[in-house]
Amino acid sequence: MSSTTATESADSQPDAAAEAPPSRRPVLILSVVLTAVFLVGAWAAWFFTIDDAFISFRYAKNLADGHGPIWNLTGQPVEGFTDFAWVVWNSAASLLGIALPLFSKLTALVFGAATLAMLVSAGKRHAGLSGAVVAGSAFVLFVPTYFHISSGLETTVFAAVLLRIAILGLRVLDRQRVRDWELPLLILLIGTLRPEGVLAALPAFAVWVWHEHRRVPPRWYAAGAVLIGAGYFLWRWRFYGQLLPNTFYVKFGNLDSGQLWTVHTAKIFLPLILLTLALIIRRTTRSAGLLLSSTVAVTYATYAVSGPTMDYLDRFADHAFPVLCLGAGLAMKGLVPRTIAPIAGVVAVAWVAIAGATAADLPLISNYGPDLQRAHVPIGKGLALADVPPAQRTLAVSDAGAIPYYSGWNAIDYIGLNDAAISHGADPTAVVTAARPTVVIVTAPSSMIQSSRYGLRNFEATAGYQEVVSVPARDGYWENVFVLPAYADTVRTNVDTEIAKARGANDPGQWEDTIPRWLSRLQHELFG
Repeated sequence: MSSTTATESADSQPDAAAEAPPSRRPVLILSVVLTAVFLVGAWAAWFFTIDDAFISFRYAKNLADGHGPIWNLTGQPVEGFTDFAWVVWNSAASLLGIALPLFSKLTALVFGAATLAMLVSAGKRHAGLSGAVVAGSAFVLFVPTYFHISSGLETTVFAAVLLRIAILGLRVLDRQRVRDWELPLLILLIGTLRPEGVLAALPAFAVWVWHEHRRVPPRWYAAGAVLIGAGYFLWRWRFYGQLLPNTFYVKFGNLDSGQLWTVHTAKIFLPLILLTLALIIRRTTRSAGLLLSSTVAVTYATYAVSGPTMDYLDRFADHAFPVLCLGAGLAMKGLVPRTIAPIAGVVAVAWVAIAGATAADLPLISNYGPDLQRAHVPIGKGLALADVPPAQRTLAVSDAGAIPYYSGWNAIDYIGLNDAAISHGADPTAVVTAARPTVVIVTAPSSMIQSSRYGLRNFEATAGYQEVVSVPARDGYWENVFVLPAYADTVRTNVDTEIAKARGANDPGQWEDTIPRWLSRLQHELFG
């Protein structure tokens, strides 16, 4: 080899090294570590299913059985759910004979894993390895993440779809082409997962429409989404006879509660919110910051004016939580000055991790699964086995989830979520006493019922009934079962039998709401 050739070869080596693609090993290691944490967290919360999930399961089962998405098989249809797409999805599993609690958990687990993958990928693309670390770590170290995955509700799926919509919006801002059909399809999906999903998707959708308005295919897909969405809205309006799901009439408009929810959410996610807003400071990240901030703002606006109830472990705040994780990750490259980025990232992740691990309702929720399994579920199964004629299989209940689902009985939900008359102001006691159901189940702090609870005047509603079962789900939370005398013996026998079987398999002898009880259960699962 000549000296000239050797010199040229040597000169070319730095260029070749400079052009070599960066090593993928750090991202691969990060992904493996985060996935391991994610799977352990999902395992630790896997036993949990929220009672509300069985409301959607009941609608799904009735749909699969050919009756339509209805609560009771007789009477005016009522829309006691807000997650139509989730109901339809679970009805497919019901058709196949798959247990809906398991199916819903597996579905949410897949979407949770997809959320983690999107956070790492988008964080790396926009802000390098540090962006992937912050976005992914904040997500997997937030303990409530795993209880939302295992809850049986659509929470994790909604959050994953919203994150995907936000990421597509960022790609549009970067002038990258996205598939013409994807955003219209996703806005239909998120709007049928929850009605407020349409609002949550609007910022990204508006960006896409603005950038693509001169192209014909996006116009057609956008128009198609609008037409399909309008058709769905008109169908459900005609089918159920009201503009909004029944639950909105029960929950919406509590501004005081909404203000408390807003302040609480701001506290637990404060560093993530500040980092996302910090993107607006720099010109190069301003558009991304505005998109992500507005997505979070419109998502949370609905809950700020409605004061969401049944908001265990910040369930509704979780809808935009992954978007905030992504915003914090992107801020690792967008902070001014950049030297504070590592410190800010560590503080944000640690803050969120501590907030989740010290949540006030974590002790209750971490033990909720066994509590539900030894009270609500066996009551429902016992009622299903009781020798009661079909026409008399009627009950009134406040916990309108597992008990109505497993019993299959015609049910009055006297809180009103699944009762149009009560949700529009009818007196629950008048509704229950007029129906004279075979079973009335009263929730109370002990085996001694209170004079009234959830709007039901308990002594009046149970006059002429026999109390046959009184079972604690946990300390201070009992289900008291009252039955018309003609069917008291068969209900008592079958419900007692099911409760006895369930009690031995679900934390026998333990009733307290504590973290040590949860950890003890996990230890027992690991080591026997």
